[in-house]
Amino acid sequence: MTSSDIVFRVDATDAGDQRLSVEIEVSAPFTSPSIKLSFPRWVPGSYFLREPIQHVSHLKAYDENGDQLDVTRKDVDSIVIKGIQSVAKVCISYKLLCVDNTVRSNHFDDTHLHLMPPFTWFLPTSGIDSSRMDMVHRIEFSLPPTWNVSTQMRLENSEKKGTAQLHRFTAEHRDALLDGIAECNANKIQKFTVGGRHHHLHYWDAGGHTPNEIMLNRFIEDMKNIISEHHALFGPLNEPYHTILHLTDGGRGGLEHTNSQTSMVPRTSLQPGHVEDYRDLVSLFSHEYVHQWNVKRLRPKRFLDYDLQREVNTDLLWWFEGATSWIGDIMCLRSGAWSAEDYFADMKRKLKRHHTRSGSSCQALCEASHEAWIHLYRGHAHSRETQISYYLEGELTMFALDAELRKRSKGETGVCDLMKLLYEKHNIYVEDLSSRGVQYNDIRRALTSLTGGRRLGSFLDAITKEAGNLDLSKAFSHFGLNYKPSDEPKRKQGTETVVWENFAQGWLGVHVRSQGNKLKVTSHMQNSPVREQLQVGDEIIAIDGIRIINAEQLKSNLKGKVGTTARIMYARNSVMHDILLNVSLEPNYPTVTTSDGNRLWKSTIRSRQPGSE
Repeated sequence: MTSSDIVFRVDATDAGDQRLSVEIEVSAPFTSPSIKLSFPRWVPGSYFLREPIQHVSHLKAYDENGDQLDVTRKDVDSIVIKGIQSVAKVCISYKLLCVDNTVRSNHFDDTHLHLMPPFTWFLPTSGIDSSRMDMVHRIEFSLPPTWNVSTQMRLENSEKKGTAQLHRFTAEHRDALLDGIAECNANKIQKFTVGGRHHHLHYWDAGGHTPNEIMLNRFIEDMKNIISEHHALFGPLNEPYHTILHLTDGGRGGLEHTNSQTSMVPRTSLQPGHVEDYRDLVSLFSHEYVHQWNVKRLRPKRFLDYDLQREVNTDLLWWFEGATSWIGDIMCLRSGAWSAEDYFADMKRKLKRHHTRSGSSCQALCEASHEAWIHLYRGHAHSRETQISYYLEGELTMFALDAELRKRSKGETGVCDLMKLLYEKHNIYVEDLSSRGVQYNDIRRALTSLTGGRRLGSFLDAITKEAGNLDLSKAFSHFGLNYKPSDEPKRKQGTETVVWENFAQGWLGVHVRSQGNKLKVTSHMQNSPVREQLQVGDEIIAIDGIRIINAEQLKSNLKGKVGTTARIMYARNSVMHDILLNVSLEPNYPTVTTSDGNRLWKSTIRSRQPGSE
């Protein structure tokens, strides 16, 4: 393959101020007397203009002789270097602050480097032939000699250079360069093979802790089973796959790449006894693994050629995230990494979030997807009342679609089959260029072509394009799963007749957060009885004269007050107020109760691996 004659370098041998040394070298020929380089403004998979150029400092430009060239800032994201008619090379160097410890950014200290290319590289956007960006780029890492590197980029060679170890990689085109994340640290890379495909697990703990060995081995075995289940559905991919796992004191998140993922979880996820945290880790891994097919290789048409200098909207994030969440968790269950109890415990948590938010009554999934750029990462105090999460509501909607499709097909087809069909017809490598990428009508057309799906086009329209049409009770009924309020508290037994409501949990319907010794309202739940009395930001001070400073005390002081009048003292803008409130019973929302389900449910969760029953 032809070289672009562009070299990208980082030096991570000095982490003193958490600034990474970066160099980019662009060789002639140039197509104009100046060259423009632009910094990406967002990261694929994270739909928000984060302006990572803000982390750049100490920027210089010079030619092959070391003579300095003039650099001018252009717009918010670019630089222009003039007077290059007679130079053989344009070199730029800068420092890059790497203190944001997330899956979508750079983080650098004396224990590791997590490199996110869109947060690292200026890219030539004019002044060279544009075809060069689709040629092979060379990337060089200077690292401490004890560090190991995990990346989906191709390793060309590695050699000792002074006190550092120099690693040389290649990326076959611009998008491969931008997708080539790397984790560099001294921890051992765990390697294993599934179905002939090589997998690497490389962890880093922010505090230098070591995961429990038994839990780490358990996770690797669960990864193998989940991977096998994915391959049974989609077929295996050939390229090695890298799982980068960041363990922190509480951070969470994941970001997909073509042949890798970075996932961040609390370190308790790999410590014994933390069942829920481990369950979340397994789910997160499976979710990001699905993304290899759904969003990286099967994309919205508008994402076929990423324009990282501006927002690129799509109405389909409910499919690319919601359906991914649905299938990812089903794979956990099919593979045995999750038990039925794990699945239903996770579903109960999601159903509670669904029922306590009122956004689903006023925002449709397509609208929520389209507005991701302005809403998803810019939540405000009333977001839960007017907006929905296309992750959560998308997953529940796919549950309902799967139930309807399986009922009509008598268990023959489901959402997994829909995703497989879309992937086969519209992935970015299909021969017919016009078929690459999907639009809404492609999903609708594929759905109606499946066995049982012929009349489901209008059903899909109703649950994705209109608000308030999701009927979960019907979906659970199709699967033979119990969906009802949990058992009511039992009456107190004794010599007196006591109405159980008097001992039940009172409810204000607000989310709260402790700030110092102050308990503040952060948002309202659906049908909150104090929606018109308490505002976001109000400090709840006391109930019936008893001081309240945290959520546990609030709940305790409302216990047994259902049906009575309580005096709530609060402060707004440092001014004291109080209200009298008839205390309501905490709603008993419908939820799923563990059930074996019927044959349609069993067809959904049945393993597709060879040899499974």
